[in-house]
Formats: sequence, C-alpha cells, structure tokens
Amino acid sequence: MWSSLRLLACLVAATVTASAFAQADSYPNRTIRIVVGFSPGGFTDVLGRVIAQKLHERLGQPVIVENKPGATGVIGADLIAKSKPDGYNLLMGHSNSNSVAPALFPKLPYDVIADFTPIVLVASTPLLLTVHPSVKANDVASFIALAKKDPNLRYASSGNGSAQHLAAEQFMLMTKTQMIHVPYKGSGQAIVDLLSGQVELNFDSPPNTLQHIRSGKLKALGITSAKRSALLPNVPTIAESGVPGYEMSQWFGVFGPAGLPPPITNKLATEINAILKSPDVAEKIASQGGDLIGGKPEAFAAFLKTDTVRWAKLIRDANIKPE
Repeated sequence: MWSSLRLLACLVAATVTASAFAQADSYPNRTIRIVVGFSPGGFTDVLGRVIAQKLHERLGQPVIVENKPGATGVIGADLIAKSKPDGYNLLMGHSNSNSVAPALFPKLPYDVIADFTPIVLVASTPLLLTVHPSVKANDVASFIALAKKDPNLRYASSGNGSAQHLAAEQFMLMTKTQMIHVPYKGSGQAIVDLLSGQVELNFDSPPNTLQHIRSGKLKALGITSAKRSALLPNVPTIAESGVPGYEMSQWFGVFGPAGLPPPITNKLATEINAILKSPDVAEKIASQGGDLIGGKPEAFAAFLKTDTVRWAKLIRDANIKPE
C-alpha cells in the first residue's frame, strides 16, 4: 500500500514538473505586464520601461508597463501579489513596497516574503540631500547647524515610509535634529514643490534631482552612499561630512506572484541578467546615478530576508508610525 502511494506521489510530482517545463518552453506567447507602483518619470518607472523594451526585443512578445501609484508602492505590489503566477504579471518592486512596508503597515495586504517570487535584484541608487537655494547652508555641517536652530524646516518625500522619508529620519537620529515631514504620492510632485520653495529640502535619488542641481535650481549638500558619485564628484558623502557611519540607499527588483514556476522564474532571470549586461542599459542607468546589480533569484530571496530586518530596526528606532 505505502509503495503504491509513494509511486503515485512520484508520478504526480513528475507530471507537475513536466507541465512546468512545458509551460516554460512555450513562455511567453502573449503580452507580459510589468506593474510599477509609482508615477511615470521616476527611477522605478525608468527601470521598468527599460526592462520592458528589452524583454520585448528578446522574447518577441509585447511587454507593457502599468503605473499603479500610491502608498509608496504598496498598491502596485498588492495587485501583483494577487495575480496569477503564470509569468505574465510582474512587478518592478522597490525597497519601499517589498522590504520596508511590513514594519510600517501592520495591516499590509500581502506578505513581502510569502506572496512574491523574487526574480532579479536589478539596481540600487543612493540619495542626495538636496535643498532649495533659499536655504542658508552650502554643506552638511552648516545645514545641521541650521536645523538645530530651526526645527521647522520641511522635507519632502514620496510618501510615509519611503526611502526619502527613512533617509531623513536616519539623518535626524544621527544628528539629533528635528524637521517636518511633508509626504507626497510620488517624487514628481515633491520635486515640483521643492523647486518652488514650498518645502526646503529632500533626500531623493539622483535621477530625480540631477538636472535641477546642474542648472542651479537646487543645491546638493551630500550623498547618502559610502563613496562619492562619479556624476557629482564634488558632492561629499554625508558620512565624510560630520555624520560618520551614515549610509542609505534604495533598491529595485523584479518579482512575480508567489508560486511562479521555477522554469519561468529562471528564464526571466536569465533574460533580465542579460539585459543588465547590455552596454546601452548600463550607460543609461549609470548616467542617472544608478548601480546595476543582477544575480540569481536565490540570492535576491536571501537578501530580502535580511533587508526587512534592517528597515524594521530603523522604523522602531525612529518611532515612525503610519500617517
């Protein structure tokens, strides 16, 4: 009896495996959707569109990008978490929605580990401490002195719990300063209000601020990475500017829903890793201050488990609550 059951189980497993590989062989045969949980124009959207175009060229099927902004990427991530795991519903995920969110939203509608299949950790970017020209500070040290005198300085972010928000909170913790958080639904409007002087500063990624820094419409005081950026070599790191140990970045990666068959996961990972090695893609991302990563799905999954712990500690230490 037990031998018969074991044989039946083996036959079922073999059938499932064969079906998965057959599915991968015919994949894709229709349009693939990549959901971006942020507004068009931001770096997450740029990455999503670059990968969509290249996947279309490599796979021979249409690959479209759908923007579902809101709740620092949670709305878009939830849509994919509840989608069919067939390889036609993908997410250009972000550290906000797929690592930070559990510590910030107790009623998060998905589990960042259990409800997704990590495919490739695509890229990361540092953030720039950028201020409006009216701010009477030209470096990090003078800005800290100003913030200690004036606790009413307002900093913009793309939402509560966003990388911009957390970078500012980490900065305040380490410099013993206080500032006022002004959250937006994305970086686009936050930058508009920073340019107009409605807010005094933000911590945002180079793609969103470089052109305004170069034109003199904004001042870059420091960068959150461990080393200076080749794009702005005269902008010091915050760590070397009197805040030793300060470092912050945000990451971006491609996910499918939980249960995505391994053959399809691996096929997508292979294609995306090849895309990241394309000279034109590398040049485009580097020109916006991004660092390409790549790697296997297993490495991405392991990274996620440690990263969620890291963000949770910062949120506890800063006593950040949902707004």
